[in-house]
Amino acid sequence: MATGEIRESTDAAGLAALIARASAETGGRGLPPVERWNPPFCGDIDMEIRADGTWFYLGTPIGRAPLVRLFSTVLRKDEDGRTYLVTPVEKVGIRVVDAPFLAVEMNASGKGDAQTLTFRTNVGDVVEAGPEHPLRFVIAGENSELKPYLLVRGRLEALVSRAVMYDLVALGETIAIDGVDMFAVRSGGRVFPVMPAAELDALSR
Repeated sequence: MATGEIRESTDAAGLAALIARASAETGGRGLPPVERWNPPFCGDIDMEIRADGTWFYLGTPIGRAPLVRLFSTVLRKDEDGRTYLVTPVEKVGIRVVDAPFLAVEMNASGKGDAQTLTFRTNVGDVVEAGPEHPLRFVIAGENSELKPYLLVRGRLEALVSRAVMYDLVALGETIAIDGVDMFAVRSGGRVFPVMPAAELDALSR
């Protein structure tokens, strides 16, 4: 594939075909090894992932789930904080409004220290929260909205959807961390602090 083909592709299906051919060396098993690829940067393309997880290409929503899934397998977030589509021969920048993925389903198994929270993303990843896939919580916006994020792979995170967030918070408990009572959730042998328990009490009044 000639350098620049991804950037010059004029429709989502054509772009998907290029990426599929470029990634064929993985043999179709598992995710492409994007972290090991070091292609030249070929500029930005007009692709955007909105905060609700919808993907747009050239201003048009990508409605076909298999195309979105394919694009998601060659995403990489680099140390510069930007997100790219990466193949063995080409790297192009895209825009991400919030997080590249959305966690749309959660399953809780076990209790206490043995509890495991397993999430499914909108692009088909299934991830257990734990040491390798930590949860982090951010208070954002004028309304002090709670936004949980799950590390999926590399530096790529999934924003936990609002519906799933309520289920996640329902599993929270007050745990003393470094001498401070924190509202937190457990998964995979780790404790993930949400906020100081005193702040939660203030919000609930």
